[in-house]
This record gives sequence, structure tokens and C-alpha cells, in this order.
Amino acid sequence: MSTIGSGIFFDGFSNARRVVAVALGTNAVEITAPAGSVLAAWPFSEIAPLTTPEGVLRLGRANSKDTARLEIRDASLAAELLGRAKRPDRSGLTDCRTRAKVACWGIAAVLSLTASAIWGIPFVAERVAPRLPVTAEMRLGDAVDVQIRRALDAGSGGKPFQCGAGPGHDAGRAAFNKLTGALENAAELPMPVHFEVVRSPIVNAIALPGGRVYLFEGLLNQARSPDEIAGVLAHELGHVAHRDGTKKVLEAGSMSLLFGMLLGDFTGGGAAAAAAQIVLNASNSRDKEAAADEFGALLLSKIGGDPRALARMLERLAGSGTQTPHFLLDHPEAKERTAAIEGVAPAAVGRQLLTTQEWAALKRICS
Repeated sequence: MSTIGSGIFFDGFSNARRVVAVALGTNAVEITAPAGSVLAAWPFSEIAPLTTPEGVLRLGRANSKDTARLEIRDASLAAELLGRAKRPDRSGLTDCRTRAKVACWGIAAVLSLTASAIWGIPFVAERVAPRLPVTAEMRLGDAVDVQIRRALDAGSGGKPFQCGAGPGHDAGRAAFNKLTGALENAAELPMPVHFEVVRSPIVNAIALPGGRVYLFEGLLNQARSPDEIAGVLAHELGHVAHRDGTKKVLEAGSMSLLFGMLLGDFTGGGAAAAAAQIVLNASNSRDKEAAADEFGALLLSKIGGDPRALARMLERLAGSGTQTPHFLLDHPEAKERTAAIEGVAPAAVGRQLLTTQEWAALKRICS
């Protein structure tokens, strides 16, 4: 086997490409300039193969701060050198320094994305949502609504997603429209509001971006008076007024795009689906819930209803002894919310929001 040959040497300090003599000694490879001066002597134990093109052996020095490298194209000399080095395996040869840098940059990227998700995106969403044009917010709501319907339709047993659309439900639909019409007129929001009772046993109500409010059948079944339902809907109108649903969707969509990019999904195709799941499952902060409670209590008083009805319903559901309703899940404590609502609610006017017959028809709207 050859122990002497030639190679190309880069000293790691300049771009100079030097043709050198390479000699394999007892314990090291010596790299010599044509003039005879020794440029480097690398012990075999410190030699590290680098990423190598076909037909070339490229070497560096392990754990060295400089980036000097040696390239050998003589197959016989390369085989002998690798036989004496501690790292004879050339499969998947990678510069350790390069791997360390890639790992560090990867960790830095993950930390940066995580920090953006925790602090940056919510900060931006809080400031962007109030300035988003109403038409843009309504288009955003349409995209999320498609995903919401897809998720809820799966559990409706083949029945229509919306309650009150079939024959025999005219009275229930008219009662619901009477109630929601009074709330919408009093709220005076900058966008039209679309209310629906949807077929789901979940005890919940949600507000989507763009003025969509869904009352779930499970919550309607738990209500004992029109004022309680009006209180729930007024609360959700508070979320619409404060653009809370839009903020959640902006946060969810942005995080989906960020981590999708990290995982290779540059199209952001999962953003709308992720946003819909956030709207369905995630709770609002205590501050947002308190603000919506206050808005709802004042709005209910404005139409002549009982502004404390929502407080009574929350306290009753929380103390029912059954599984915690989704409407209360992760929300502030019911007693805390009840006390806050009673603290801001003016005295009840005592106006009847629905007649006994209208209330009975509304309760049957999903039957």
C-alpha cells in the first residue's frame, strides 16, 4: 500500500489551495509544502473524515478549532491512511463541527418558534384583530365555520346540523329569532350576527369570527328560562364585540403555520382545521370571560331581561354534581363569575322576553 503521495491542503485561514506532499509516518500523517516545509502533522488518532464526494477522501482534525482540511484522490494512499486512523468507516462521513452547528441552529430555531408562539403571536393577535376589516373577519369566520360544521356534523347522527330548519319548527325558529333579534339590535355591532341552534349534546355556546354565534342543543336543554338563554347569547355577543374569536383564530392559525413550516408543511393547510379545534375546545382567559360577562349583563338589562340569569345558570350547572359542563370547563370559577355579574348588573326590569308558548316552542326546536 502507498505511504507517500500528494494531496490538496487548505489551512483553514485562507482560501488558498495548496498542492502538498503527504507522507504516512508511524503515528501521524505529515503534510509538506513543495518547498519542503512541514505545514501540518496530524496524529492518526485525531483524524476525522469529512463529508466526501465520490472518489475523494477529505479529512479534518477532530476537536480542532480551525477548519483545515486535506483532500486525497490517490485511492491506495487513502485506503492506507484510513486503515491507520481510528475512524476507518467512511459511510455517512460528516464533520463533527458541522453537525454541532446544525444541531445548535436547529435548537435555536425551535426555541425561537416556541417563544413566538407563547409571547409573540398573542401580542400581535391582540393588536391586529381590532384593526382587521369586518369583511376580512367575516371571510375568516366562513373558513373556520366549514371546519366547525365538519367536526359537529360527525356527531349529529345523520340529522341536520342546524336545528329549526325542518317542518313543524316554525314556532321554535320564530321564538329564537325574536330573542336574538332583540339582542342584536341592542348590541349595535359593526357586523351582522348570524345565530344558530346546532345539534350537539355538548353544554356549550361559541362565537366565531365574523359574527357567528352557535348555541348548542345540550345547553338549551339545561336552560330553565328565556333569560338564561338570552344571557348566554349576550355573553357570546360580548366575545364578538371584543373580537375574541378572531384573536383565537389568528393565534391558532399563526402557530399552525409556524410549526407547519418547522415540520415541512409550507402550505399551511392545517391552519383552518387547527383554528376550528381551538374555537371548539379552548377556553378564554379570565379577563376575556369577565369582560364578556359584563357586556352580556348590561346587554340583557338593555332589552329588559334579567341580567343575573346567566349567573344563576352558571352556579346551578357548576353545582349540579354531574360532569363539569363544557360551557364552564377551564373558565373562571362559577361563584367568582356570579359575584362579578351581580356586581355590574343593574336591577331587572322584569320584561317577559318570550311568552310561555314561545319558550316551549324554542325548547323543542331540535326535537
